[in-house]
Amino acid sequence: MFEASVYINRRNQLRKKVEKGIILILGNDESPMNYPANGYHFRQDSSFLYFFGLDHPGYAGVIDLDEGKDYIFGNDVDMDDIIWMGFQPSLSEQALKAGIKHTASINEFDNFVKKAVANGRKVHYNPPYRIDNILKLESLLGIHHSEIKKNFSLELVKGIVSLRSVKEEAEIIEIEKSLLTAYEMHTTAMKMSNAGVVEREIAGKIEGISISGGGHVSFPVILTINGQTLHNHYHGNTLREGNLVVIDAGSESELHYASDITRSVPVNRKFNQRQKEIYQAVYDAQIAAISNVKPGIYNKELHLIACRSLAESLKSIGLMKGDVHEAVELGAHALFFPHGLGHMMGLDVHDMEDLGQIYVGYDETIQPSSQFGLAFLRLGRELKSGFVFTIEPGCYFIPALIDQWKAENKFSDFLNYPLIETYKDFGGIRLEDDILVTETGHRVLGKPIPKTIKEIEAL
Repeated sequence: MFEASVYINRRNQLRKKVEKGIILILGNDESPMNYPANGYHFRQDSSFLYFFGLDHPGYAGVIDLDEGKDYIFGNDVDMDDIIWMGFQPSLSEQALKAGIKHTASINEFDNFVKKAVANGRKVHYNPPYRIDNILKLESLLGIHHSEIKKNFSLELVKGIVSLRSVKEEAEIIEIEKSLLTAYEMHTTAMKMSNAGVVEREIAGKIEGISISGGGHVSFPVILTINGQTLHNHYHGNTLREGNLVVIDAGSESELHYASDITRSVPVNRKFNQRQKEIYQAVYDAQIAAISNVKPGIYNKELHLIACRSLAESLKSIGLMKGDVHEAVELGAHALFFPHGLGHMMGLDVHDMEDLGQIYVGYDETIQPSSQFGLAFLRLGRELKSGFVFTIEPGCYFIPALIDQWKAENKFSDFLNYPLIETYKDFGGIRLEDDILVTETGHRVLGKPIPKTIKEIEAL
């Protein structure tokens, strides 16, 4: 945990953004894998971690806006728990680490909230993403479970997003800790990407590196020779000469701050000419976007900068044709780049998206596009100093999408379908780094992981 003053300050800042009533921030419970005593790895709710810091199942936090008090509700362990889990600090001892003096049992939590509801007090809560918390809220608030997600507090969500979007220095340190582990994960995966190796051998190795670094992976590892499938979690293929391996993986620090890095490498670390051309196109697009990061620019503009760079490169290769600016404006490039440039990052690898991605990535000044490709841009809003986000352009040759667009003769003024047909066995390439927006520009976080063609071939 951070110092207690950190959590006290965060809760006080939230008080300035939400009016009367009480704020409920539910922690997570254990989740059974296949029977109650065999649980998945416990992961605490990120907003609970942000405001209360306690990485323990079965807790609930309350910020009483009217009385100026903060509470932690939970149950102390009994002897049966101690036998299986060892000695555990008391609830009151743990709460003090977050600067909280008021504690009580979970039964008292139920009584506290139901009394607030009976007295007509406003109860603010985040949109729940776990069914057990949906059912808890149904019982506490007297709202049918089908209506719980519709009745969350938008005031609270916007308040939390405004706070968590701007990272404190201590948070940046945690993210960089996770990036040190990510460096070991990715350089190991690159060196292991040799002909005859099965994907799962590499995926298992780097997941173990993440655990040994102090935290679990920040999301399920993507490691595949079929990079044209953007989120491919199958790891059963054997690497062959001529394959490209997309490695999208990150770790969490001990305090659960995430890293998220993608590298794409040829098997045996030797690019052929066709791979070099596409790889350099993606690399140039990423560098073009990163070099323009500064406070005040909209991430949507960075996305379009990357798109235009990629389209220019693909035109020089012969895969695209015509006016590049017009092609990007109409969305022709999205045949190759059908996703957004990146997303916010912090306590979640897609930071705060449980609160509603629309509130994280957009605001009153900008709303999502409906255009194919651009519609998947998770972050479009103006960047501010303290934001941490990813920049991850890619180029993919998705046979089913190529077939559909070709059959529709879609964007034939910009797409060279005869040449594109010859790339249907190519796969995909994606490059991703984690970027901090500073007061004067930006900083690429973490120890640099080999990325240029020369660096990868020298491994």
